[in-house]
Amino acid sequence: MTKRQRIVVVGHGMVGHRFAQAAVERGLTETHDVLVLGEEPRAAYDRVGLTSWFGHETGGDEALSLLPGGEYDDPRVRLVLDSVVTEVDREARTVTVVSPPEAVGDLLAHPGAVSIHEYDVLVLATGAAPFVPPVEGRGKDGCFVYRTIEDLEAIKAASLTATSGVVIGGGLLGLEAANALVQLGLSTNVVEMAPRLMPVQLDAAAGTTLVRHIERLGVKVHTGVLTEAIEGDDAVSGLRVRQAGTEEGAPTTTIDAQVVVFSAGIRPRDALAREAGLDTAPRGGVLVDEQCRTSDRSIFAIGECAAPGGTMYGLVAPGYAMAEVVVDALLDGPGTFTGADMSTKLKLLGVDVASFGDAFATTDGALELTYADAVSGVYKKLVIAESDAGDGSFRLLGGILVGDASAYGILRPMVSSGLALPDNPEQLILPAGTGAPLGMPDEAQVCSCNDVTKADILHAVTEEGCEDVAAVKACTRAGSTCGSCVPTVKNLIEEHFASIGKVVDKGLCEHFRLSRQELFDVVAVHGYRRFDDIVEAHGTGRGCDICKPAIASILASQTSTHILEPTTVALQDTNDAYLANIQRNGTYSVVPRIPGGEITPEKLIVIGEVARDFDLYTKITGGQRIDLFGARMEQLPAIWRRLVDAGFESGHAYGKSLRTVKSCVGSTWCRYGVQDSVGLAIALELRYRGLRSPHKLKGGVSGCARECAEARGKDFGVIATEKGWNLYVGGNGGANPAHARLLAGDLSTETLVSYLDRFLMYYVRTADRLQRTSTWIEQLEGGLDRVREVVVDDALGLGAELESEMARHVGGYADEWRETLEDPEKLARFVSFVNAPDTPDPSIAFTTERDQIQPIAPALIPVGAPS
Repeated sequence: MTKRQRIVVVGHGMVGHRFAQAAVERGLTETHDVLVLGEEPRAAYDRVGLTSWFGHETGGDEALSLLPGGEYDDPRVRLVLDSVVTEVDREARTVTVVSPPEAVGDLLAHPGAVSIHEYDVLVLATGAAPFVPPVEGRGKDGCFVYRTIEDLEAIKAASLTATSGVVIGGGLLGLEAANALVQLGLSTNVVEMAPRLMPVQLDAAAGTTLVRHIERLGVKVHTGVLTEAIEGDDAVSGLRVRQAGTEEGAPTTTIDAQVVVFSAGIRPRDALAREAGLDTAPRGGVLVDEQCRTSDRSIFAIGECAAPGGTMYGLVAPGYAMAEVVVDALLDGPGTFTGADMSTKLKLLGVDVASFGDAFATTDGALELTYADAVSGVYKKLVIAESDAGDGSFRLLGGILVGDASAYGILRPMVSSGLALPDNPEQLILPAGTGAPLGMPDEAQVCSCNDVTKADILHAVTEEGCEDVAAVKACTRAGSTCGSCVPTVKNLIEEHFASIGKVVDKGLCEHFRLSRQELFDVVAVHGYRRFDDIVEAHGTGRGCDICKPAIASILASQTSTHILEPTTVALQDTNDAYLANIQRNGTYSVVPRIPGGEITPEKLIVIGEVARDFDLYTKITGGQRIDLFGARMEQLPAIWRRLVDAGFESGHAYGKSLRTVKSCVGSTWCRYGVQDSVGLAIALELRYRGLRSPHKLKGGVSGCARECAEARGKDFGVIATEKGWNLYVGGNGGANPAHARLLAGDLSTETLVSYLDRFLMYYVRTADRLQRTSTWIEQLEGGLDRVREVVVDDALGLGAELESEMARHVGGYADEWRETLEDPEKLARFVSFVNAPDTPDPSIAFTTERDQIQPIAPALIPVGAPS
């Protein structure tokens, strides 16, 4: 048997995480164990979106996390955080690690916090460090860099006693840092030595346009200036600058500031490699070949610490590509890294900015097409050249877009494809231009972050059955990093379906050309209460098992009408028609509601007696409920009579509605609990019980960050903080599990309920049939940001209306089983067959689910387990 190889990865940033992901997904862990050593105290997070951390009162690091659970699904990949690699011994093939004592305990562990780990393959993913220029006073209190969440925490703390701040550096990260200071309420300045902002990406005209945009937001921009010193005694009081090109001693200006953020570039973190004797590039970075191997063949380097061909790449996309190349090399594949697309599209301080390809027209024979509108603040430039075809056509080399980067998703792939431009290429950037990716060759790269081509996307659509952007994202990763290519992905999907004559039909079914959302609005506006009226006015035929339950759900959402009323009973599916889940053997399950998982001994006794008397199989579920299986249809009323009399209600396990709100024991019992999670879970479950929705809903409330209720795996999850509650939305299990993401933090109970009312009713109104909250958010234009705008910011002015709709639901709630038991007409439905006798025929055998399960082999039963 071949000995398993061991890979040690030094660094758990975005690139180190991508390597671990690729190792799992591509089967490398079938032959290798992977140990990932992260220097920071938290798992990899999205540094590209670092500024969004300031948009969350708490939990921002969780919202940015690329590995929310802190562990990989594959047990052969082990992550150890808060661990610094101090030495690489190439001869012994070991690394020395300094970690907290609880993080060690691995191979050859030393006493204390030092451990030594052996490797067969070492992957350096140590990233880069911010460059702090040798400015006088740079060590004063109030000086920061902008690289990690710890940096952001320190900047935020300093801002509490500051009124103004200054960022040294007007590049991409500098403007991101300026955005952070603006969000913190500081009067903000940006200082850039070059004559324009973003000098690496933008030309002079584009830089001027960007300055006008930014200064309209109240940020003062100083270009062409040098930093002389940071003033103040022990703490920062200002920044002294002088004009670039002047001699020392020239007149200076002082900019008032109590916070100074250095964002003057980055330098590769290659000290570990240098000390180990690996070759490095003259300008920094570990020299690697096309397979990202260093001068030691058992050591690879990827990301910002690497210098393929002597060049350091400071963007995430090249790092991702390197990670994939190394996995390929370890699988004996042909992959190579020969360079990277350095195109960039960002929204800086609310301004769209994009730069791609040969943006500065350095190619021989390059020509420039420019469109500028100083009034609206739009600048667009295309760099073109004659194509090699010799037919007089032109090809796109690159471009710059400021103020309107909507064409980026179309233009950038044209650069890599060499696609011939239309006869009037200026139409691609003029306001009337409506360029489209039609004719884009298959090899054109659509997503540069994840190296996804048009061919990859079409394969996902034609071979993998992906019919929308969310499915293509999941299959290819296109659009899952920066998101700038999503419009192009969507266009390609629609273009493909159009080319084969398939119309992307949003209709609910063959009987309705309207979508579920449109039907919801139609019913609300016209006040319909009968399916026949709806189909007569807006559809055709008699309906089907798709549209009937969907419209039944819409009617239930808007009217609180009992689902077994004569006007709606014929629309229900099998489960709703009998208020129970049918099982594989034809019997039904009975699920009483147990809000928050809290139950009295008396009620437990009733459930036990019912299960005993009706010979039901009993199961405690993961949702903190007790399910009773094996009930015959005609037994359901008798069973529920006893349960209702004992104070139970329907648990709605049969409906597309709220199922449970799970909770931990919270501050009542747990020594870690900071809030009453049980009380809140009960209140939320009782508030939203019976709410009919496009798909089932589940909630969870955890009393502290230990997350024992698994709230972030639910459609809505609440986690207690010292100040209140954090609200997460869009999680679910099932075939396509999704992790809920933070919507708002540190909320009072009143605000939390208000936001939840809005969120749930917005979902009920606008989601498609059988669409979980995770998919709904994914497919919304704007995604979670749009949900936050509607729910938290009330951007549509619908907040009061959505809350009113929820109040109507709460006020109109009635237990479906109690009402059924009180109505002889409804009870008449519960017979196995029309002429069923009052007592079962003894010749008919009913078999419970459990009886059909094969016995477990004795050898597999643990010693001491009950027989």
